[in-house]
Amino acid sequence: MNSLSLLIWGLISQFFSPRHNAQIRLLKAQVRILQERLPSQRVIASPEEKSELLRLGADFDHQINDLIMIVKPNTYRRWLNQSSSGKPFKQVGRPRLTQELRDTVICMAKENLQWGYRRIVGELKKLGLYAGANSVKRILNEAGIHPEPEKSKPTPPLPWDTFIKAHLETTLACDFFSKDVYTLLGKKTAYVLIFIHLASRRAFTSSATYAPDSAWVTQQARNALFWCDQQGIKPSYLIRDGDTKFSGPFLEVWRSDSVRVIQIPHNAPQANAFAESFIGTLKRECLNYFVCFSRSQLNHILSTWLDHYNHDRPHRGAGRDNNVLDVNFKAARDGPIKCKEKLGGIIKSYYREAA
Repeated sequence: MNSLSLLIWGLISQFFSPRHNAQIRLLKAQVRILQERLPSQRVIASPEEKSELLRLGADFDHQINDLIMIVKPNTYRRWLNQSSSGKPFKQVGRPRLTQELRDTVICMAKENLQWGYRRIVGELKKLGLYAGANSVKRILNEAGIHPEPEKSKPTPPLPWDTFIKAHLETTLACDFFSKDVYTLLGKKTAYVLIFIHLASRRAFTSSATYAPDSAWVTQQARNALFWCDQQGIKPSYLIRDGDTKFSGPFLEVWRSDSVRVIQIPHNAPQANAFAESFIGTLKRECLNYFVCFSRSQLNHILSTWLDHYNHDRPHRGAGRDNNVLDVNFKAARDGPIKCKEKLGGIIKSYYREAA
């Protein structure tokens, strides 16, 4: 019975052996063709790939001289000796750049256009992230960012939002708004000029006028500088739009106090966002509720609301964290809660009455 089984097995092996050998030759031919197409014929196997090849080679006692093609037989035997000694395989070459490192490099380059590759490398070291200048350069080239300008070209200007963030403490913004006033002589348009300190958000408004001529606007510039001195604000920049009411004498007042006046581009109100936002808040929260019949009424409304804005109103803007602008304000913890109303209840503020 055993002899018959061996005979049958031998016949089956002879039948399938040529077909099996042909399959191996076809696979080896394909591997050879692929190797010829590669830019470099050297293949660097990963630790997992080395372990897989050794596992398959163990099925025929590692007799691989005629079979191994991606590396030399001596390299395979070196892997075998290393595996037998219990030493784990390690990744060949430099470690790959992590996604965290790539994201950090791109973020630094976008937020600091003046930084070169080596400057970014130094910042990475402070964060425990390590990469060479060439690696940083490759990351930024792949992202389409070129932070280091050519020496022959002038240094590009700072983006507007970067300039604003860097000079919040020393920058004012100004703008006009108007309000219709109904008088016995008919409807008139009253103009008001506002100034706002970007860092503290504290604001100053002029009195209303029907004729905002050069002399009036120049006087408001002097008043604004006097207000800055009272508030301890030392401006270096004033942002304005292209309104023709900002005439030569108005600009000269600021220049005489070493304040640089910056005109925003035409049709770009977002460049003067602080002043625009203040005016929008003033109108939404107060002015839109009133029909004015005299300048004195308008001035009273403006001064009342401005006092509320600068001292009692919480502010939700960036860095304000829903706190009031008054630096001397202290939240009371005890006493009954009271409501303070102004302008007929349009303005409401809550406080604790001292016990």
